[in-house]
Amino acid sequence: MIIFEDDDILVINKPAGLLTVPDGYNPSLPSVKSILEAKHKKVWIVHRLDKETSGILIVAKNAISHKSLNAHFAQRKITKTYHAFVAGTPSWSWINITIPLKINGDRKHRTVPDCSEGKNAETRVVVMFLLGRLSLIEVCPKTGYTHQIRSHLASIGFPIMGDRLYGTALSNNIVTESQNYLFLHAFSINFIHPLTLKPVSFTAPYPAYWQPFLAQIKNFEF
Repeated sequence: MIIFEDDDILVINKPAGLLTVPDGYNPSLPSVKSILEAKHKKVWIVHRLDKETSGILIVAKNAISHKSLNAHFAQRKITKTYHAFVAGTPSWSWINITIPLKINGDRKHRTVPDCSEGKNAETRVVVMFLLGRLSLIEVCPKTGYTHQIRSHLASIGFPIMGDRLYGTALSNNIVTESQNYLFLHAFSINFIHPLTLKPVSFTAPYPAYWQPFLAQIKNFEF
């Protein structure tokens, strides 16, 4: 789970199904914060991933690092790249989605497109591989709203495989019941180390349940 650790930060590969922070209704559920604090007396969560999303997370080990990283996120100096399998095969090689989004916008508490009351949101999508009924894409969110990637992709007709909240019958049926996972992975992150002030970059290996799909891509290394 730990990709990198020094005196100031931890970089981890969060598995799908694990909360980033304790659940407000059931604090006993395991989370990144509770697991790490069982070993480290206190950690500071810098940013979050949805429970269903796997991939890279930065965790601060002291208040100074936490403050510095928070400032970098606020100034959009930290770059995150996601990979996802989506249902369908786009006719375009890349697209910039700029549909305004409203958080908690319906009865299912989803983030939904809303041109009148939504906040400006931007997501850049690049097609990596086409695989018949599905595609592997790279996603770079320029803004960071809850469920932004999931909502934006669904809104243009390419929902993420296994997305039970934003998906369609097609996107969910590709994934068998035994593979009840969301195929969204925080693949890489680039930022300035809060204490050394040097640029650093990390990647997170794909989850094991991705491998049958990645194996369909000729000469793909994972």
